Amino acid sequence: MSVRFVRAAWARGLGPSCCRGASSFPVPPPGAQGVAELLRDAAGAEEEAPSAATERRMSGQYSVLLFPGQGSQVVGMGRGLLSYPRVRELYAAAHRVLGYDLLELSLQGPQEDLDRTVHCQPAIFVASLAAVEKLHHLQPSVIENCVAAAGFSVGEFAALVFAGAMEFSEGLYAVKIRAEAMQEASDAVPSGMLSVLGQPQSKFNLACLEAREHCKSLGIENPVCDVSNYLFPDCRVISGHLEALQFLRKNSSKYHFRRTRMLPVSGAFHTRLMEPAVEPLTQVLKAIDVKKPLVPVYSNVHGHRYVHPTHIRKLLAQQVVSPVKWEQTMHAIYERKKGSEFPKTFEVGPGQQLGAILKSCNLQAWKSYSPVDVLQTLEHVNPDPEESPR
Repeated sequence: MSVRFVRAAWARGLGPSCCRGASSFPVPPPGAQGVAELLRDAAGAEEEAPSAATERRMSGQYSVLLFPGQGSQVVGMGRGLLSYPRVRELYAAAHRVLGYDLLELSLQGPQEDLDRTVHCQPAIFVASLAAVEKLHHLQPSVIENCVAAAGFSVGEFAALVFAGAMEFSEGLYAVKIRAEAMQEASDAVPSGMLSVLGQPQSKFNLACLEAREHCKSLGIENPVCDVSNYLFPDCRVISGHLEALQFLRKNSSKYHFRRTRMLPVSGAFHTRLMEPAVEPLTQVLKAIDVKKPLVPVYSNVHGHRYVHPTHIRKLLAQQVVSPVKWEQTMHAIYERKKGSEFPKTFEVGPGQQLGAILKSCNLQAWKSYSPVDVLQTLEHVNPDPEESPR
């Protein structure tokens, strides 16, 4: 992967090239061109000294960026990013796209408002790309040597913006429409998501089948209860009608589940209960100029990298009603010959959930993992453990 391509991808997402006259979407302010100019200069330097770039690529210091999804939001996220170049401009652009002050909501809450799907998806998207700004400022070589990116659910949109497949404001607008449609679908049916830590003998498919039968006995037509997230070996998220999830919690020992926990989300995401959200998202994606990613980005739907812009549009819409195959994605990204060095992995966005999942999927890869703190600045770290980032 060319260092020049990676730099150009990030420049495309935030630079002046996003200001196309034909676009009806709001765009980042002119001041955002600074990062584009910086990256163009770096790209020019590489073209003049290709041998140095080749030497860097052979050093084994590749990087992978992981973008978190819904559930990682926390009041205060973004506080540790505001001192870095262009982060405030990202939030100003977001204000224009969304029509409300996302930065204020992210910093001050309240948490219950931030947790609403319609708010937390845009908040995570912007905080993640702001975290990329911080990472680029502190460790530019990480951006230069990025060889893969993946995002969990809504995080996939941030990964695609980073990789140059779509522009910041257009990506955020798509996330806005997605979040609003998913919120509406969630409000229509009492539903949720259940995290299940199992074991090799756990019977996930049987559990879902019998939970659906239980719902039918209660008079629920076409009940939904399916695996919606594949996290790591023997760990799944099951989504569906609340009655089905309550049945699973009550009968967890029958299916050899070690632990179950309801997730703080408002609906059964990545199941057919989200079908009403597919068409609005499909329509907005048709209006966006989607390009082939300049950094490989892996799809949640099948766990493989995108190969064509048409596939991006199709799979982003399909993703809303399909299980997130994150475990499969981790295997695809980190598969390598025995003895090969693993890339450095950075979680760009709130929380460290993806790092914890990586540890369970691939311990050796996790040893090169680092989160990018979005809560506190390096200059003002509070030593009180009770005030430490969650």
